Amino acid sequence: MAITASMVKELRDSTGAGMMDAKKALTETNGDMEAAVDWLRTKGLAKAAKKSGRTAAEGLVAVSVEGGHGVAVEVNSETDFVGKNAEFQAMVSGIAAVAVGVADLDALNAADMGGKPVSEVITDKIATIGENMSLRRMSAIDGDVVVSYVHNAAAPGMGKIGVLVAMTGGDEAFGKQVAMHIAAVNPASLSEADLDPAVVEKEKQVQMDIARESGKPEAVIEKMIVGRMKKYMSEVTLLNQQFVVNPDVTVGDAAKEAGATITGFVRLEVGEGIEVVKEDFAAEVAKAAQG
Repeated sequence: MAITASMVKELRDSTGAGMMDAKKALTETNGDMEAAVDWLRTKGLAKAAKKSGRTAAEGLVAVSVEGGHGVAVEVNSETDFVGKNAEFQAMVSGIAAVAVGVADLDALNAADMGGKPVSEVITDKIATIGENMSLRRMSAIDGDVVVSYVHNAAAPGMGKIGVLVAMTGGDEAFGKQVAMHIAAVNPASLSEADLDPAVVEKEKQVQMDIARESGKPEAVIEKMIVGRMKKYMSEVTLLNQQFVVNPDVTVGDAAKEAGATITGFVRLEVGEGIEVVKEDFAAEVAKAAQG
C-alpha cells in the first residue's frame, strides 16, 4: 500500500513520533494506522499516543435525571457560536427532557416535542438558524441514586461534557465528586470486568512486545507484564483510578468510605470520535481560483 504524506502527518499528530519513524511504522504495517501506533509504542517511539476520541465537532451535551433514571444526549452543530445560541440551547434542553421517557435514539427522534417529532423540530431549527445540526447520541442509566454533572456548562444542564453516575448508598455530594472525576479522567470502564477482553488482550500483547525489546528472559517478562497490566487497569478503570478529590485513595476505596457502591456511569463529550476534514487556507484559495 502506498504511504502518503497525509497518512504520515496523521500518525505524527496522534503519537508525537518523528516523521521518519512514522513513515517506517506505516510501511511495516502496510498502512494500518492502528497497527502503526502499536508498532511505535512497541519501539518506544510514540511520545504520547493521543486518544482517538478527539473533539472535532461543536454543539452541546445535555443531561436530565428523574428519580433513579438519567439520560444524556448529544446534539451537534457546525460551530461553537450556535452552541451559545439561546434557541439552540432551548431545543437541546427540550430534547433531553423528552429523552427521559424513551428507550433509544430512534424512539427519541420519533418522540413528540411540542406537537412535532424531535427529528422535525431539529429540521425546523436548521432552517431558522441556518446551520446543520444533528441528534447524534443518547445514553441512559438507572440506579438507586443517579447524579449528573456538566463540565463547561453553557446553560443549566448542558455543556461540553455530560456525566451520569449511578449508585446504591452514598449521597448526592459524593456522586457529584465521582461525576467530576469521570469528566476529568475519562475512564474506559467501571472495572476490569467491564473492559472489552479484546482491548485487554491487545494492551497485554503491546506490553509484551515492549518488554521483549529489552532482551530480558521470558520468565522475567511475564512478571513484568503482571505489574504493567495492573498499572494499566489503574489508569483506565474507574474503581481503580486515583480519586482526583483525594489521590491517596482509589475511587473504589472512596466509595466504600462514603457507604456507596458505584454501579455504572455515562460520559458524553461533544464531538467525541468525529473526524472533520480541513484544508489549509492556501489550498482553499487555490481551489477557488481554479473555479
